[in-house]
Amino acid sequence: MASTLMFQGTASYVGKTTLVAGMCRLLANMGYRVAPFKAQNMSLNSYVTTDGFEIARAQALQAFAAGVPPSVDMNPILLKPKGKGVSQIVLRGKPYMDVKAGSYYDEFALDLGLRVVRESLESLLERFEVVIIEGAGSAAEPNLYDRDIANMRVAKIAGSPVLLVADIDLGGAFASLLGTLDILRAEDRALVKGFIINKFRGELSLLEPALKFLRETTGKRVVGVIPHLGDIRLPSEDSVSIANINPSGRVDVAVIRLSSISNFTDVESFALNPNVKVRYVASVEDLGRPHIVVIPGSKNTVADTEWLRRTRLFDALRAYADSGVGWIVGICGGYEILGKRIVDPYGIEGDAPGEYKALGLLDVVTVFRKYEKTTRLVEFKFEGESPDIVKGLEGARFEGYEIRMGEVVLGGGALPLLKARPKGRVDAPWEVAGAWSNTYKVLGTSVHGFFDNPPLVARILRALGRGTRRVTSLRAEDVWDSELNRVAETIRVNMDLKYVFRLMGLRRPTRTVAI
Repeated sequence: MASTLMFQGTASYVGKTTLVAGMCRLLANMGYRVAPFKAQNMSLNSYVTTDGFEIARAQALQAFAAGVPPSVDMNPILLKPKGKGVSQIVLRGKPYMDVKAGSYYDEFALDLGLRVVRESLESLLERFEVVIIEGAGSAAEPNLYDRDIANMRVAKIAGSPVLLVADIDLGGAFASLLGTLDILRAEDRALVKGFIINKFRGELSLLEPALKFLRETTGKRVVGVIPHLGDIRLPSEDSVSIANINPSGRVDVAVIRLSSISNFTDVESFALNPNVKVRYVASVEDLGRPHIVVIPGSKNTVADTEWLRRTRLFDALRAYADSGVGWIVGICGGYEILGKRIVDPYGIEGDAPGEYKALGLLDVVTVFRKYEKTTRLVEFKFEGESPDIVKGLEGARFEGYEIRMGEVVLGGGALPLLKARPKGRVDAPWEVAGAWSNTYKVLGTSVHGFFDNPPLVARILRALGRGTRRVTSLRAEDVWDSELNRVAETIRVNMDLKYVFRLMGLRRPTRTVAI
């Protein structure tokens, strides 16, 4: 049975995800076979495993840190908000049902939800030497405590010691730690074996009186004070972390910040280059005249098309296309929004069955026929006539992934952009997975990860015009690798690992890895 350690938080966004990733990398570098686990994650940034299952992108990153393939067992429940209090439950990598929060906790969580969580966790515990577990949100929400399947229940199933994490950068860290302990029941409080003060700026000696107060008040030690790492170049977990990047960059990339934005990590490859400015736009006033506009994925294309109308970005985007100033690229939901119509006969995407007018910049129609989702890794290629922005790439192979419920049908006025097939399936037919316009500088594709291919990004950036020819494209994985090693080293230096390893009952690794 695996050794375990669980990071729980006093709140959301205290840094649990990054700490788990860093701990996975540290242990992997030491030679341990390690896996991450998070029972339940709410996020619109997701990832497709090699066997076609959808999990949160955060757990995929943690698996990357651990040096193991992402598995559906690492995140058995993914909640994808659709708006108006409704979320889609992705259960073991496949869409299960849409549900309101009350029904989720009353009817699902403690029944099927908990069973699946237990099965997935036990599978990892059998297959790995170490499992590093991430809690969800706050460890002690009084209104959810009895129905919470992501925090203390998981710690008990795993028999795991818990480290409680607080974000000192926001202020109130010590009060939040004490308050969380106070709310926890005695049996759960006993599982907390120490505290992590995260994102600390300043001189540690000035913090010592507070650390002493915490030890004396609770009888529990501070296991680590982790310094603030600044801007960590790792994929964002959800839309709360959205921020403009590289404000002085020469190439202006405007990303439409849809109300149900999803998988906006698609544009983060641009942000890896300091010469490229990536900014998020939610109003007409902020649009300007960028080199390229990206309409990213959406969990609710119907709602986001209406949001574009309310914000007047609908007409502004059409005017931008008419002007020919720059390109518009739609990815997945953004591709559907660029089309003529969205047909939803069963109310899968909208509140009710209906047909909705989209931007009309591409002659395509999206139809939602059934409550099923295509989730697969793909390879794709440009074939035939191509727009200038990707010209010269014909014949090259690229990689991405699809997560979609709608089917896009091309009309006579749309030109096929690219063809895709399941990755590794050389016997599978190539299918059209994108379109472009010979009237506007507009293209779209159902393939996520379109911009994660360095030669493709380099070609796009060179094609965007003046001042961009010296721009180079970086491999995202190389940047993540470097950043994860930085996080791991920060943990090694600033955490009492001797105490933590003793808590975990950690044995010597079965293999050694050169660091």
